[in-house]
Amino acid sequence: MTYFGILDYIFMGIYVLVLVGMGFVLKRVASKSLDNYIVGGRHIPWWALGVSGMANFLDLTGTAVIVSFLFLLGPQGLFIEFRGGAVLILVFMMLWAGKWHRRSGCLTAAEWNIFRFGDGWGGRFAQQMAVFATVISTIGMLAYLIVGAGSFLAMFLPYTPMQCAVVLLVLASLYTMLSGFYGVVVTDMFQMLIIMVAVVYVSVKAFMTVGNASEVAAIALQVTENPDWISGMPKWNAYMPKGYEAYKHLILFMSFYLLRSIFAGIGSGAMPQYFGARNDRECGLLSFLWTWLMTFRWPLMIGIAVLGLYLVNGLFPDSQGLAQAAEMIQAQHPDVSKPEWGALLSGLSNSPEKYSPELITNLKAVLGAEQWTEKMQLLSFEGTVNPEKILPAVLLMGVAKGMRGIMVIALIAASLSTFGGTVNLATGMIVNDFYKKWLRPKASTRELIYASWASVVLLVGCGFLFSMTLENINDIWSWLLMSLGAALLVPTFLRLYWWRFNGSGYAIGTLVGLAGALIQRALFPDLNELYQFVLAMGIGLIGSVAGTLLTAPTDPEVLENFYMKTRPFGVWGHLKRMLSEEEQHKMTQEHVFDLVS
Repeated sequence: MTYFGILDYIFMGIYVLVLVGMGFVLKRVASKSLDNYIVGGRHIPWWALGVSGMANFLDLTGTAVIVSFLFLLGPQGLFIEFRGGAVLILVFMMLWAGKWHRRSGCLTAAEWNIFRFGDGWGGRFAQQMAVFATVISTIGMLAYLIVGAGSFLAMFLPYTPMQCAVVLLVLASLYTMLSGFYGVVVTDMFQMLIIMVAVVYVSVKAFMTVGNASEVAAIALQVTENPDWISGMPKWNAYMPKGYEAYKHLILFMSFYLLRSIFAGIGSGAMPQYFGARNDRECGLLSFLWTWLMTFRWPLMIGIAVLGLYLVNGLFPDSQGLAQAAEMIQAQHPDVSKPEWGALLSGLSNSPEKYSPELITNLKAVLGAEQWTEKMQLLSFEGTVNPEKILPAVLLMGVAKGMRGIMVIALIAASLSTFGGTVNLATGMIVNDFYKKWLRPKASTRELIYASWASVVLLVGCGFLFSMTLENINDIWSWLLMSLGAALLVPTFLRLYWWRFNGSGYAIGTLVGLAGALIQRALFPDLNELYQFVLAMGIGLIGSVAGTLLTAPTDPEVLENFYMKTRPFGVWGHLKRMLSEEEQHKMTQEHVFDLVS
């Protein structure tokens, strides 16, 4: 069974050739120096960095998660995405956080810790903990991308999700290893054009398909059983389908998500786009473009969610068939776990001859002989429609061949852009702040590039192994943001706004926060997201403050150099008083403009 036409394969072949070709063409430029490899030598124009940021934030897996909540909740699904999908942190990076980091002249966030805390014991401890935290976060992020991309591609190809993910990983790793940050930026610009084609197509198709609001509300009620699907106001007791009951108190979750985004935003900005910007003005310009471009993904996701309602309504007039199909499969395969469910469905769909003839006959009877394999791909472990499969299902059954290939390429492009940006950030720290700093300080540029390639392979391998333990993409996404991410919020925030905060406080806060998040994942993986957030953030706060107060303050000369270059606001009173009245006035004026904006 094939879901692509000749035109689809031609488009996909051209895309792969262009992508890999760019990697080889840019290899020579990226290999000139470590600066070139990590931040593009600070020669990349602001508009290219802004496009790269947008492509880095728009990924396939995140799109599938957001579509799933929009499909289930309608406009109220936006409030769940206050946890990260709404990218509220961009506001803070645009106004001040981005330019503060650029002023350091550093290459990475870990090197920035030396600038902030000094090159003594505390600063070096903070530097290495930043590397460690980034490696752990990157492994988690790669696992998240792998699960989402594998699940997506398995809907179109006769392979298991993991097999599909491996092919994608090889392609993404190849061009990321060869071209570094140059490759990330250039391919992001190429891939953004493809994404924009997809946005326009889906938006127009959804507009032409959808009737009036009453019709949409009626279909949504039939499909999701959500009586408030059309409403855009969050509720304390919102309707949640099976498997999503934890989000019932939507306003409470929205409040915690908003709090998390604010803390993350005011401590953000340590990204290659800002370290590679040429001046403060360009930090604001690239952030504005980045934010503006991000708005284009919402018509894409809302359009797919609405098309998904119409698709599911046509495929499953009676939802009881889904529950029966799940019971049949689980009765025949009682040992199957939730993480293995996708591979089992892929096998049943693509190789039914390898399974019980009785089971296949019964599945056809329940789901209907026509399109039974496509329908089964939408089946969740709980016996309902799997909302995380709405995105590929709409492309599979709602988009014509030819355009289907372009849509798949657009979403794969989004995934590869996020992959490239994530891996480039981590490899830059591993090579610049660990390998070069401690192992080979006199290493040649060629050796450092090879070390970065090795780190890519190591990160991808660990991410792949971790992905094999995950149940679904929302599971890992919520943990990354509300537990692992929350553990790092306090030390990341305090380093910019409190003069007494030192390298030991940063390192200890990061270490105990990470340990708490990892222990929670291992022992209590089903812990409510809000409890994860409070626990991880509380541990990080205690570790940061205790580590700071129990150790000596940062060297005054280091602090003075940091303050004079960065010019942050916060608890820096005695340092600000060292400036002349004119300089104090200019700095206060800048801070007021930033905050008012």
